Amino acid sequence: MKMTNKKVAVITGASGGIGKALAERLLKREYIVYGISRHPLQWGEMHCIAADVCNEKAIAQAIDEIYQIHGHIDLLVSNAGFGISGAVEETQLIDAQKQLDVNFFGFFNCVKAVLPYMRAANGGCIVAVSSVAGVLAIPFQAFYSASKAAINSLVLSLANEVKPFGIRVLAVMPGDVKTGFTAARKKIFEDTSPYAQRLERSVSGMEHDEQFGMTPQYVAQCIEKIIVQRHPRPFYVIGKKYRLFTFLAKWLPTKLSNWVVGKLYAD
Repeated sequence: MKMTNKKVAVITGASGGIGKALAERLLKREYIVYGISRHPLQWGEMHCIAADVCNEKAIAQAIDEIYQIHGHIDLLVSNAGFGISGAVEETQLIDAQKQLDVNFFGFFNCVKAVLPYMRAANGGCIVAVSSVAGVLAIPFQAFYSASKAAINSLVLSLANEVKPFGIRVLAVMPGDVKTGFTAARKKIFEDTSPYAQRLERSVSGMEHDEQFGMTPQYVAQCIEKIIVQRHPRPFYVIGKKYRLFTFLAKWLPTKLSNWVVGKLYAD
């Protein structure tokens, strides 16, 4: 093992979108950056490791390999994820489970792997890339919203558990971002569905908002500013209008805020 002076960052889902944009910024800050993806693309000075976040053993092996090389891991950014859309009634259990496996349990696998090394160093930072959809439950994206809400709950619990070890834990919640996420979304849709017209309008609206959303570079810039804070908040909403939405959702009666979301995405 060789202790390195540079900070070591691990980013899942770093082959594109927010993950890649953040890796580029951290490399400029002279971090040693490891990107973990199922199908990693080698570029620049980032070190790529092929591993599926759903595979607990593979993730543990990748994290251990990084630690054995550098002697410390300072930052984990859990960014790997995907989305499914469709009516709850028409979603198969296997699809719902896959959504939770990647987005939620993938984060859990990474956390379990990295925590022993951060505890030993008495410090570190864990960042989960969540979503505004974790606060505002989106119709026809129920399981995506559920996976992000679960991440938010885990972040709050974990932050208190590891506080005595000097480990910071937080979630960033971007709104719509223009990435390959849109094209990768799995659509559960049948023309004969009783939900067909509303579902199509809802998903089309979401995809329009995503394609005209924030850039990955902007989100990465925001994350970069957050991770250097000594006492970060548990949650950061990225995007001005999304901060307004989540603020209103916090203070309005649940029935009213959910009605507004329904008018936007379920009518």
